Amino acid sequence: MSIDTSNFKNGISLYLDNDVYSIIEFQHVKPGKGGAFVRTKLRRIRNGSVIEKTFRSGEKFDPAFLEKKKMQFLYEQGSELVLMDLDTYEQIPVSRESIGDGAKYLKEEMEVVALEVDGDILGYEIPATVELEVAETDPSFKGDTVSGGSKPAKLVTGATVQVPFHISQGDTVKVDTRSGEYLERVKISN
Repeated sequence: MSIDTSNFKNGISLYLDNDVYSIIEFQHVKPGKGGAFVRTKLRRIRNGSVIEKTFRSGEKFDPAFLEKKKMQFLYEQGSELVLMDLDTYEQIPVSRESIGDGAKYLKEEMEVVALEVDGDILGYEIPATVELEVAETDPSFKGDTVSGGSKPAKLVTGATVQVPFHISQGDTVKVDTRSGEYLERVKISN
């Protein structure tokens, strides 16, 4: 069974150039002259890279059946991260590279999703946002907030993000793991 461009939906996975891609967004275009086509933004499952590609209307593809397995990050062991399959409780060491840039935001017990196609794990998804404590940052001074600038802050996981001047050591901040951007300060209720 194959799918063609008229079946495109966001989130569908398909085989393209001997790899598996997921559709992020697409747009059907019918120009005044010439045939219709479809503009797409695709994410390569294996490494998370995003490409833009244009297809002729009606082009056919083999669908990829992407299975998402819930896993939990347990701990770091040298250059590997140990994940546990939440169904079988099997512990699986994986390289930092297979998780990508998001690995620097992982803290113990955080949930990770393994993306599996035909029994092979092609990649991992970490939560889009995380809440982490600031381990160290320069102290804030009166008047700093007026400039609206930012300063670097090292988080408990070792990642460094730019935060507003009013953020202090010990504060918990919400970070977008896709862009590495500070989103907001999190109020912790006791």
